[in-house]
Amino acid sequence: MVEDTENNKLPRHIAIIMDGNGRWAARRGLPRSEGHKAGAAAVRDIVTHCRRLGIGYLTLYAFSSENWNRPKNEIAALFRLLLEFLNVETPLMVENDIRLNVIGDITALPAPQRAALRHSMSRTGKGRQMVLNLAINYGGRTEIARAVKNILLANLTADDITEQSISDHLYTAGQPDPDLLIRTSGELRLSNFLLYQCAYSELYFTETLWPDFDSNELDRALNAYAARSRRFGRIEENPKEGD
Repeated sequence: MVEDTENNKLPRHIAIIMDGNGRWAARRGLPRSEGHKAGAAAVRDIVTHCRRLGIGYLTLYAFSSENWNRPKNEIAALFRLLLEFLNVETPLMVENDIRLNVIGDITALPAPQRAALRHSMSRTGKGRQMVLNLAINYGGRTEIARAVKNILLANLTADDITEQSISDHLYTAGQPDPDLLIRTSGELRLSNFLLYQCAYSELYFTETLWPDFDSNELDRALNAYAARSRRFGRIEENPKEGD
């Protein structure tokens, strides 16, 4: 449960690197595909909890551009799972006023998955209570390179290039940067995820594997976030003793 304190402010935007599906399955003697199925169930729980709490933006790292190096049968299982997820969850997103957005290059995805994603984005396009960003075939460096190319195509001058103009050409244009970045499974790296957007994000790492990351685990992350002081380079006015 999120602690109800006077100074507790929920993040507007949470980003999550969902890691540990394979290890979760291996510890149970199951195929990796079963770990991904359990991970999809965790997605449903976390999206529901974020919607309940009033989180405005949630970005989930679903499939990186580096994931194409995985075994073909695992990739095929992931894409089948994506179709199942969209078929079941799209009506629920409409019902709960959640807008689905995809960040990444989906042109490389199989045709059924591309069509399903576009259909889901269209059906949920009027959602206003929360934006769910799925990062699919996404890489942070590629996103920045794409933004630079689009800036050049827009014929902007050198003086026009600012932090804001770069942000305006990212996949997340118009959205606030993540306040909190969570990574599960004990890994301590960003893995090419939202490199530009997470310059000032609070980082939270947990040993919990993604399929076991439930609403209680998210509340622990939110309580840790609420206990931090976000200064963005400013000097704290009333520093605690020993700071």
